[in-house]
Amino acid sequence: MFNLDSLVRPNLRDMKPYSSARDEFQGEAQVMLDANENSLGSAGPERFNRYPDPQQRAVKAELAQLKNVQPEQIFLGNGSDEAIDLLVRLTCVPGHDSLLILPPTYGMYEVAANLNDVRVERIQLTPDFQLSPEIVDVVVASEAKLVWLCSPNNPSGNLLDPAAIEQILRGFRGLVVVDEAYADFAPTPSWITRLAEFPNLVVLQTFSKAWGLAGLRLGMAFASPAIIGYLNKIKPPYNISEATQQHALAALHDAPRAEELRRQLLTGRDWLAERLPMLPIVAQVFPSDANFLLVRFKPDATALYNFLVARGIIVRNRTTQPGCVGTLRLTVGTPAENEQLLRALGEFAG
Repeated sequence: MFNLDSLVRPNLRDMKPYSSARDEFQGEAQVMLDANENSLGSAGPERFNRYPDPQQRAVKAELAQLKNVQPEQIFLGNGSDEAIDLLVRLTCVPGHDSLLILPPTYGMYEVAANLNDVRVERIQLTPDFQLSPEIVDVVVASEAKLVWLCSPNNPSGNLLDPAAIEQILRGFRGLVVVDEAYADFAPTPSWITRLAEFPNLVVLQTFSKAWGLAGLRLGMAFASPAIIGYLNKIKPPYNISEATQQHALAALHDAPRAEELRRQLLTGRDWLAERLPMLPIVAQVFPSDANFLLVRFKPDATALYNFLVARGIIVRNRTTQPGCVGTLRLTVGTPAENEQLLRALGEFAG
């Protein structure tokens, strides 16, 4: 049986969180003299002299409607990286506990572990970047405090087998974090729809990809109110700026635009996936449920990477990652950028 309190670090269970003035007061006030702000205004053209809502209530209210969850099931962070770091801090005692990753996967899981002096267990995905029954068995048997499942996976781009994820959710004793940074590009429902079934499930999403707001640095975590309550307890008091909250609200009110951007990117992905295999230097284009393609090149992916950099085209060299020898990760660009990339690949192929 999953028990959140037993999973949380003992020193955090009874920790008294920092309480800001805006945590203690809600609503409208005529005179605000509580937080030592500059009451006269701001330098620059915009007014940001007041601290932002520490709980981001307006943004969460809009998100709750969009995602069909309660505001109490939403955590907003400075990018998904903040949620990743806080989840490690919440559960893992430095120098004692471990977390579990399934490489190749997003590198920040291991960075967060190293920053917090947490041991990393690694179970490599299958050659086609999937969860096998044997992998599931090892995950379920692990004593790690949390496991990271990136789906669609980065850098491979594919969704992980949902039946295998469900087995892990039912058998793993710690937190199961499904990172859905690229889920908006995938054809299947989000794991957010299964939160009520699994008290140990945390789902990460982001405004950086399909919403096109990477410059805002706004990530989302969805989980039970109990888990979200702990994340709010240990986060910095004003972790999301007023400017970011305003821009996020504007984006949520312009959701049809995000949907159109998503459709255009999927069209670009299909365009590239159709044409890349025609090049003699392409050995394999891996299936993708994201806004990028992992491509295996021959004879030398690093030489190709350097060739592209010299022409001002920057892609991601993944050839050193487990199971990714000879691969580059190609983000879907604008139609013009996609054509420029294909021309440069053709030049290299000779």
